[in-house]
Amino acid sequence: MKITIYTVCEKIEKFYLEAIKEYEKRLGRYCTIKLIHLKKEDQLEKKLSDSGYKILIANNKQSLSSEELAEKINHLGISRISDISVIIGSENAQFDEKIMLSQMDMDIGLKTTIMFEQLYRAFRIIHNHPYHK
Repeated sequence: MKITIYTVCEKIEKFYLEAIKEYEKRLGRYCTIKLIHLKKEDQLEKKLSDSGYKILIANNKQSLSSEELAEKINHLGISRISDISVIIGSENAQFDEKIMLSQMDMDIGLKTTIMFEQLYRAFRIIHNHPYHK
């Protein structure tokens, strides 16, 4: 499975990027994952491919538990959808599904870090591995 996380914001703080790198390393055993940081929203449409499944992270009423996210990822894989794009920081992007990480407002860097962490947790759940070492 290939997952690309697109963030649209001016800057992501270094400490978030360090945490994201750690999760990229951990996720490498389960999927191919990549962060693409864009400073302007108009760059997003050029980057998003027409193929694949697009998930927009936004504030709405649908939130998922870690187990539900794992189930969703597993279902996409079983359905042969192997290219997933997760979009953070855009209100205008085209998407197949919209989910919410939290009802709280937070920095895009933090949202991105949480998304990586939740994807890692989801793959651990899918493979029946304990989350904490």
